[in-house]
Amino acid sequence: MRPFSYERAATPAAAAASAARNPGAKFVAGGTNLLDLMKLEIEKPAHIIDINDLTLNKIEATPDGGVRIGALVRNTDLAADTRVKREYPLLSRALLAGATGQLRNSATTAGNLLQRTRCPYFYDTAQPCNKRDPGTGCSALQGFSRQLAVVGSSDACIATHPSDMAVAMRALDATIETALADGTSRNIPIADFHTLPGNTPHIENGLKPGELITAVTLPKPPGGMHVYHKVRDRSSYAFALVSVAAIVQRDGSGRVALGGVAHKPWRVESAEAELPRGAKPVSERLLAGARPIRDNEFKLMLVQRTLERVLLDARSAA
Repeated sequence: MRPFSYERAATPAAAAASAARNPGAKFVAGGTNLLDLMKLEIEKPAHIIDINDLTLNKIEATPDGGVRIGALVRNTDLAADTRVKREYPLLSRALLAGATGQLRNSATTAGNLLQRTRCPYFYDTAQPCNKRDPGTGCSALQGFSRQLAVVGSSDACIATHPSDMAVAMRALDATIETALADGTSRNIPIADFHTLPGNTPHIENGLKPGELITAVTLPKPPGGMHVYHKVRDRSSYAFALVSVAAIVQRDGSGRVALGGVAHKPWRVESAEAELPRGAKPVSERLLAGARPIRDNEFKLMLVQRTLERVLLDARSAA
């Protein structure tokens, strides 16, 4: 591991200002992704800003009937929160589908949103990777692509976003609150937060330099049946080949977001109008323009079949 300087931030504004003064600085809380990447010399921050002392670890009701989740709320605490389990069970189930109990005890809400891809070529520093080293190429295009993206990808990158929590947040229309280096704040709809690779796969979200996530807000609970189903190569402790987060109302309408298929949690709102007709028309709209390659073409059918299972589970529960 390379040497770096370290500080503990006292306020969100101070943390953001410090990051702006130190180009390439990184915030650390749980560190479940960052520290691994530093050991592999994929992340090489010269300055680390510890934000664990910030009071961003509360889950609170909002005036409009929603809930505000602090950036430092640990995944275990969020999944176990009584109100979240009752009113946003989709989120609780997605969190419990991810990682191990030990990791969930450390991982934070903001860190989960900011996870970097688990593409094997991103982690292999001997291989070209546009996400790790812009302009070097994408080894995955001619390599092993079983777990990688089938939609929203580009000739520069076919990596997927690894978070289960973010897929549920996308279905729930979350909003991400941030603090900026100039002392202001802003709200970013999760639909606009994660980016597609295009020609700049190293840019993974819409955060500005020094910008710090302070909370995630969920609107009033949408009701309906909440189902999260994750398909993976082994039954636990594995990232999704395909995951489906769905909220299904009694009249058959609802929302659907996918994980494991794109550079970001994948939701196409226009496809949701097809939900009363079944999984096949929804899948066709969700995956319009898909670009599978060799090893991952099976994901197209897997999305449809997983969605069929989800809709069946929702009807059975109803």
